[in-house]
Amino acid sequence: MTQNIPAIDMVATGQRITDLRVAAGMSVRDLQDVFGFATPQAIYKWQHGTAMPTIDNLVALSVIFGVAIDDIIVLGECLYELSA
Repeated sequence: MTQNIPAIDMVATGQRITDLRVAAGMSVRDLQDVFGFATPQAIYKWQHGTAMPTIDNLVALSVIFGVAIDDIIVLGECLYELSA
């Protein structure tokens, strides 16, 4: 049996984070303060799809935005194939 494993679409996930932030009425600075980051660079990297939040930060984002983690992460094409 072969099973396709999808990869995370980082750019689309970043756009989703941006959309959720805007819908929540939050600025990048607001998120920076919530996470206690010294600079907003990590948040900008998430939004541009050049980096992904850690699992802990994804959990925090899901609570902040009131959505499931599955509503933040966007899956893309199947890049992996698993044979059993």
